Amino acid sequence: MDLKELTTANFDEEIKKGITLVDFWAPWCGPCRMITLSLEALTEEMTNVSFTKLNVDQNQEIALRYSVMSIPTIIIFKDGEVKDTIIGVIPKDAIKSKIEAVQ
Repeated sequence: MDLKELTTANFDEEIKKGITLVDFWAPWCGPCRMITLSLEALTEEMTNVSFTKLNVDQNQEIALRYSVMSIPTIIIFKDGEVKDTIIGVIPKDAIKSKIEAVQ
């Protein structure tokens, strides 16, 4: 299942309720493509979590707001608040554990 694409226009609305994982990525980023596969698999396992992605090249304002300096960066939000940040590629099970810790 594809991750929902976020933009500057819909970002705040999308993260304000529940648990939302945002994958900060760019099309030219090889490691970003690797982590996307793990996130797509998790969408099937964790249906109570909103899995989204934000293209940092097209939405630099949001990336700057959350001090995203390297990609891939994943930020896990709960009701609009940052609960955890993952920088770089980590195994799918490690991502799942970090999400479960927020629930």
